[in-house]
Amino acid sequence: MEKNQLGIQYMQEGKWEDAAKVFMEAIEENPKDPVSYINFGNVLSAVGEVEKALKFFEKAIEIDENAGAAYYSAGNLYFEQENFDQAKNMYEQAMKKGINTGDNYFMLGMSFVQLEQGKLALPYLQRSTELNPEDAEAYFQYGLCLAQLELIDEAIPQLKKCVAVDPDHADAHYNLGVAYGFKEDEKQAKKHFDRALEIQPDHLLAGYGKKLIEKGEEE
Repeated sequence: MEKNQLGIQYMQEGKWEDAAKVFMEAIEENPKDPVSYINFGNVLSAVGEVEKALKFFEKAIEIDENAGAAYYSAGNLYFEQENFDQAKNMYEQAMKKGINTGDNYFMLGMSFVQLEQGKLALPYLQRSTELNPEDAEAYFQYGLCLAQLELIDEAIPQLKKCVAVDPDHADAHYNLGVAYGFKEDEKQAKKHFDRALEIQPDHLLAGYGKKLIEKGEEE
């Protein structure tokens, strides 16, 4: 088995030291292969060696400026560090270098969300749902972003798609409850608040939403 493949297998098994050893050997054998640097950086990232990991991603880019996976991995590191502006830049670079995956679109969209630029996030979150039609979280974040921009009618179908993929997504049910509340459809709102509480009995916001609906019914 080729060393990078073996290292990835070790990573999947959580054998970080074995993976690091194999990737380091791959780098020594072929110091001009950016893939080995990216893989080694991903191991370092997984064990929390952020600064070292970034250096390996930078080295991969130095060897091959079109190594899109290096930009994507660096973006993930910056996102985890809550450096959302840098994360956004890296995901945009990854896209320019050909990383047009649902995950990259999703993370770029989430970077804009964290930067409170919801309108800019929308097309990327939308594209992520098109590329990953089984990703409940993509539908949820897209629906949430639409709702935050007060596009309630557009948000509801996305949140419904989320719970179709993952029926136990408590936050999606809660947000559907809120959306139907806005539309003054108390029956649907209560149904989704109840479902959120069924999944997560300590969901305080769903409990509060349900109480508001019930209070309104009593008046």
